Amino acid sequence: MKQKKLIEYLSNHVTEQRLAQFKNVLSQRTRYITVALEDIYQSQNASAVLRTMDCFGIQDVHVIENRNEYTINPDVTLGSSKWLSINRYNKQQNNTEKAINLLKEQNYRIVATTPHTNDVELKDFDIHKGKIALFMGAEKRGISDTVMDNADEYLKIPMYGFTESYNISVSAAISLYHISSALRNSEIPWQLDEDEKDELLLEWLKKSIKKSELIVKDFLSKSGNI
Repeated sequence: MKQKKLIEYLSNHVTEQRLAQFKNVLSQRTRYITVALEDIYQSQNASAVLRTMDCFGIQDVHVIENRNEYTINPDVTLGSSKWLSINRYNKQQNNTEKAINLLKEQNYRIVATTPHTNDVELKDFDIHKGKIALFMGAEKRGISDTVMDNADEYLKIPMYGFTESYNISVSAAISLYHISSALRNSEIPWQLDEDEKDELLLEWLKKSIKKSELIVKDFLSKSGNI
């Protein structure tokens, strides 16, 4: 109840059009699909993936930093990263294993994007088998053995030329377009629940309002919570 009242209070500090845009975007957000980026060292490519995720309504991204620290490239993301939930893994000796375990605990199936003996082409990928954590690896090296050994499925994007692989941002765009389009045309309940929407709306309002921390403090003071 307190969260809803705070949302109502902060909503008075943005335009009606901005608030309506937030609610419209939230109605299209999903956590049925998530993306994990493993050791991406070219920031422009990883940042392009984040921008694509926002465009397709994918809320969560998991950034795994074993060797390479990821820095958002603002010229590429164009502010899109501001609206995503970015989860970083950089505290463990094997951050990939940590990310995989956490995602599996949340009932995601680990889907590795790489040519593999048992891979499935994108057109044949089954979205109905459960939530999808799409793992993408670093340029040249691809995904690690840890992902390969722990993946539930292997996804392949068909290629017909001489080049061995797509750029990671292109792979993400192709994969997410196909999977998210299929998801939105399915009977799967892919939308966020009301609590998730409220949590994100509150976060977005705070990010959109100048000196929002002072406004929140004022709200708490008036409501007798400090």
